[in-house]
Amino acid sequence: MFFILFVLHDISKINELLHAWEEAGVKGATVLLSTGLGRIRQNFGLMEDFPLFPSMSEIMERMDEMDLSRTLFSVVETDQIVNKLLENTQKVVGDLSQPNTGILIVLPVAHVYGLKSYSPD
Repeated sequence: MFFILFVLHDISKINELLHAWEEAGVKGATVLLSTGLGRIRQNFGLMEDFPLFPSMSEIMERMDEMDLSRTLFSVVETDQIVNKLLENTQKVVGDLSQPNTGILIVLPVAHVYGLKSYSPD
């Protein structure tokens, strides 16, 4: 089994990417809003009007202004699914060696607890 983590830069491609992952054999995925250090620095960096101890509402206000990426994660069973997932991901977002496409991480999984087997029924 493998843990897949993908940070998608262009959020307009999320639906197409999820469909491509399903076609690769991914049975389920979790999608989170995310941002990286570069975007935080770009949007928050050296802002004199940003308080030293911001309230949650001030942070959320700033987050709404930011262009947030999406982080997807899933667990897949085989190397074949990983390979197809990589192929399908690059068909959607482009060559991952290029900037502003995304970051894909694949890790081996020793154990999984609480993951139900998927059944279309």
